[in-house]
Amino acid sequence: MEDYHKPDQQTLQALKNIASRLRINSIKATTAAGSGHPTSCCSIAEIMSVLFFHTMKYHPEDPRNPNNDRFILSKGHAAPILYAVWAEVGFLKENELLNLRKIESILEGHPVPKQQFVDVATGSLGQGLGAACGMAYTGKHFDKASYRVFCLLGDGELSEGSVWEAMAFASYYQLNNLVAILDINRLGQSDPTPLQHHVEKYLRRCEAFGWHAAVVDGHNVEELCKVLGQTRHQPLAIIAKTMKGKGIPAAEDKMGWHGKPLSKDMAESVIKELQGRIVSGSKRISPSPPNEDASPVSLRNVRMPSEPSFKVGDKIATRKAYGMALAKLGRNNDHVVVLDGDTKNSTFSELFKNEHPDRYVECFIAEQNMVSVAIGCAVRERNVVFASTFATFFSRAYDQLRMAAISESNINVCGSHCGISIGEDGPSQMGLEDLAMFRAIPTATIFYPSDGVSAEKAVELAANTKGLCFIRTSRPENNIIYNSGEDFHVGQAKVVYKSSDDHVTVVAAGVTLHEAFAAAEQLKKDRIPIRLIDPFTIKPLDGKTIIDNARATRGRIITVEDHYYEGGLGEAVCSAVVNENGFTVHRLAVSQVPRSGKPHELLQAFGIDRDAIVQAVHKMLSGSANSK
Repeated sequence: MEDYHKPDQQTLQALKNIASRLRINSIKATTAAGSGHPTSCCSIAEIMSVLFFHTMKYHPEDPRNPNNDRFILSKGHAAPILYAVWAEVGFLKENELLNLRKIESILEGHPVPKQQFVDVATGSLGQGLGAACGMAYTGKHFDKASYRVFCLLGDGELSEGSVWEAMAFASYYQLNNLVAILDINRLGQSDPTPLQHHVEKYLRRCEAFGWHAAVVDGHNVEELCKVLGQTRHQPLAIIAKTMKGKGIPAAEDKMGWHGKPLSKDMAESVIKELQGRIVSGSKRISPSPPNEDASPVSLRNVRMPSEPSFKVGDKIATRKAYGMALAKLGRNNDHVVVLDGDTKNSTFSELFKNEHPDRYVECFIAEQNMVSVAIGCAVRERNVVFASTFATFFSRAYDQLRMAAISESNINVCGSHCGISIGEDGPSQMGLEDLAMFRAIPTATIFYPSDGVSAEKAVELAANTKGLCFIRTSRPENNIIYNSGEDFHVGQAKVVYKSSDDHVTVVAAGVTLHEAFAAAEQLKKDRIPIRLIDPFTIKPLDGKTIIDNARATRGRIITVEDHYYEGGLGEAVCSAVVNENGFTVHRLAVSQVPRSGKPHELLQAFGIDRDAIVQAVHKMLSGSANSK
């Protein structure tokens, strides 16, 4: 309360005028587009007016200035009013709004970062607050700057569990630089929301999650100015009671209008009425500039201080090598930060936490929120972010990972405990779908290291690779196969075992590469030499190396993977060689839901161990002989 100064009547009228203009431009844009969500925009016009023209501090000509207050429109379908705001401040030309949703326009149906004033893509509901938590955590603990973070949510998305994961996170870390505004307009897409206008229930829920909460009339600019002007020691939730379609008489607080633009005639009539509410001659107001206290950050050339310390023949699990690599990378780079979902003693991210506790963020068992927080920490290139948990648990955060790609995010995620080789814990803990998940994401790079040296190199490369990076690590300890000075590159495979007269090319990674080594030694005794390829990255896959070496083995390829058949290494190799004549690919993978057992028992039972490889080689060669 001590920071609040009541605005004068001229300022309040100017804010009302802006709200009317925001409604007008939202209606114009959606009517011109023939699609969009004008009623969802109209419920938040006063909120957007007060936020952008009274509360937030930012440089309107430089939307991504690191000192600016941040804003996330979690209810991304209200994008037209966000665009209207940026036209109001002069960053966009007003006539550009009429190109909404056109293929040549940057003003897409939902916010995306190709727009300079958008940090993270929204539209898949329930994710904005998690990203806002990452921004707020960065501001408070890493940047130690005064910028604040504002997130505007719709009441429909409050049914998403990810919102409440974010609420718990913000409360636990006392993110008092974070403000969530809940647009309680009562109506969802096809039905009223569960709590409708029972704002007192929202109040109790937010308070139960450890937030300071306040109920306001979301169409009263003075109430909004007052609540947004208060300083708190907790995150602030503003429960704004609003009317969907406010200012559109035929649609106000009525079902059946979600996602429907106004007809041209109706739009003209409503716009005329809204223009009549604008008081001419009132003062113009502009955003206040921010405090200039966010230091410049450079994330270029993030390098390890030295080469890996492992020796050929040593044994280490790639999951442990990952943790060691994080700690090492953090010594040289103050902006490397690590998140984990209460698995740090399994993923070995605890090694980073032990050495760099101020740059470790515990996200607890809330994987959806962890990915969103990672996205928020990475925006505006403030941090190099790694987030880890068991590979299989990223499946519940797949929508967040998908949105990371749309957000053009540069986060790095590591999934440990991949495949049946984890053993006794059983199928609920086994990552067997993860390669398929990440291969389907356009911006993803997939690292699958097979020893400690390649794991360390993968961490370093991921830190310098644009887009979403996934590092797949394994539980079992395996031999170091590479010298510490070995050079690795994204999209470059390694031929790790060969002779001049190899009969079959075997492509394997992680645990199965070590099984393939054992199979090669066994086959050598039978005078059947084979060639082994470690792909290192599954995406992009080094198709050229695979094809060139397979030609030397008369087109015979066997793939072996600790993953389900669908979407993994085998399918990636098949895609790479599909246009090659005379090539045969035989795939070994996990064919059904597995069970508990010792790792070697499971590898044998599901046909991806050394004996299975030997049998597959014999079968392939006998098949070739029979075909002749």
